[in-house]
Amino acid sequence: MLPGTHTLTSKHSFSTLVARVEAAVTQQKMGLVATASASAGAAGRGIKIPGNAVLMVFRNDYAVRMLQASVPAGIEAPIRFYITENTDGTASLTYRTPSAVFAPYPSAALKDMAAELDPIFERIARDATGS
Repeated sequence: MLPGTHTLTSKHSFSTLVARVEAAVTQQKMGLVATASASAGAAGRGIKIPGNAVLMVFRNDYAVRMLQASVPAGIEAPIRFYITENTDGTASLTYRTPSAVFAPYPSAALKDMAAELDPIFERIARDATGS
């Protein structure tokens, strides 16, 4: 597993956990930039696979700061939450801390920004999963 990766198991179903992550993102005043789901795509083709979705989260003021600190770091944003359906019908949430995501880039300003984002992403994950 990559450094800074956290997986939280919830008692919630896949669809409920997706909705709870979306609500937690809004509550933390972050933006849901995009959502991708292989299971939704497969369902559109008549194929059933366990639920999975990637919710991409960031905010423009952080994007501007990130790019001012390091243009190459722009490939890392938005930061992702990965939701997977477990065999027992519950769902898990996996994410990497912003500090870990931006660690490869040599910029003090970027490290400071990531340190601000770490507790926000932790709150989103904990609020969504109920951990």
